[in-house]
Amino acid sequence: MRNHQRLVLAALLGLTATISLAGGTLTVKDPYVRAVPPGQQNSAAFMELVNGTGAQRALVGGASDAAEVVELHTHIMEGDMMKMRRIERIELPAGETVTLAPGELHVMLIGLKRGLKPGDQVELTLSLDDGTAVKVQAPVREVQAMEHHHHH
Repeated sequence: MRNHQRLVLAALLGLTATISLAGGTLTVKDPYVRAVPPGQQNSAAFMELVNGTGAQRALVGGASDAAEVVELHTHIMEGDMMKMRRIERIELPAGETVTLAPGELHVMLIGLKRGLKPGDQVELTLSLDDGTAVKVQAPVREVQAMEHHHHH
């Protein structure tokens, strides 16, 4: 298998992660991390979280070998300024999909330990409120500063 075929296969395998929980599954769809220029200390991860269980869950934290700290963040409008704020949890209502996207809810990677360029892979461990840990392989992609993906 050639290198580019391995890269495509790795990218495809990273597009969905599913974990079985009591009463169903939690699926992480299309995870990716924002590519950053050399020297940039922070990045962000985005994805869709599909709660296929019959129970309310919440994303409460995370970890990554690519960053010193992983935090949950959102954007809020203060006056006429959009500001990023840390939050303690991202609610995952039973049977619903929650989208983490640029300019909205996202996972911050703070204190990057290495550069992140398109084609790289970042391992994320997402922590749920019931103590479950979900491991995700997220490819690094170029992302526009305030690109929005709205799924209602």
